[in-house]
Amino acid sequence: MAEDMGASAPIETDCVIIGAGPCGLFAVFELGLLDIRAQLVDILDRPGGQCAELYPEKPIYDIPALPIVTGQGLVEALMEQIKPFEPTFHLGERVDALERLPDGRFRLRTDRDKAFITKVVVVAAGGGSFTPKRPPLDGIEAYEGKSVHYSVRRMADFEGRDILIVGGGDSALDWTINLQPIARSLTLMHRRDEFRGAPHSVEKMRQLVATGAMRLVIGQMTGLEGADGALSGVKVRTKSGEEILKADRLMPFFGLTMKLGPLADWGLNLDENLIPVDTEKFETSERGIFAIGDINTYPGKLKLILSGFHEAALMAQAANRIIYPGKKVVFQYTTSSSSLQKKLGVR
Repeated sequence: MAEDMGASAPIETDCVIIGAGPCGLFAVFELGLLDIRAQLVDILDRPGGQCAELYPEKPIYDIPALPIVTGQGLVEALMEQIKPFEPTFHLGERVDALERLPDGRFRLRTDRDKAFITKVVVVAAGGGSFTPKRPPLDGIEAYEGKSVHYSVRRMADFEGRDILIVGGGDSALDWTINLQPIARSLTLMHRRDEFRGAPHSVEKMRQLVATGAMRLVIGQMTGLEGADGALSGVKVRTKSGEEILKADRLMPFFGLTMKLGPLADWGLNLDENLIPVDTEKFETSERGIFAIGDINTYPGKLKLILSGFHEAALMAQAANRIIYPGKKVVFQYTTSSSSLQKKLGVR
């Protein structure tokens, strides 16, 4: 993986992909088969998007041919798959401005004043810039990243800990079930005894409570106890009154705040903060700007990773006609094409 360290002159390229999540990474592969080199820009500090940031160790069950794979495992496999095409990553940067040049190409600028000139732009930004919703607790910022976590990057960091998980959705229930076997103690707290998560997850959680393997508390957080980023307990209010739950790891799952950010100012037609596209090319209202993955919308849209992979494949064919106008393209299969196998380094 190459990572650009900055340049004074604009970087000229065929394609800039905004977003390095699974869909953006697979787009590198589909474009690479057509001899289109890609530069990727992502606001996160590493490739992988939500898979790497929010659920790197959470199992995914609906990736074709992979009965089970973690979010991080999927990202690593995609990174291995695109190695032959040597994409360049610009991480920890946000594309702030986009304009069309007189020759039809686009000029992009990031918040680090890095500029690109490109023939095609692919928006693969998931739901836009996302941040976990922070509980309204005084001083919580001092504990974040040390004792308070909004995602699990390494399960080993929670082994032997007193864990308090707060929330009633799938993330809270999934991590309750996954972390309970390795925790010293685990408590799940929700404001009511009803849950939005999958019924089988709710049932499994209640079985763990019934056997004494974990505790379920109905209540709300009111404060934190600890010092220097080290949490020792969480103040809560229940029907019985105030109490302090012992915890040295707090995981609040209150959802995400999604923002399009500068994307909203690029002149694209928007539909409730999503980008409408056609289903032939996955092109936006602006020729040469494509949108794939969770950021787009069209009739029948399913927000699945596998849907984004399909969108990337059709997008690449359309982008190829813009980047190489007049070039005759013969559709080939990687299983039988010696030229494609040569590109992939397997022949």
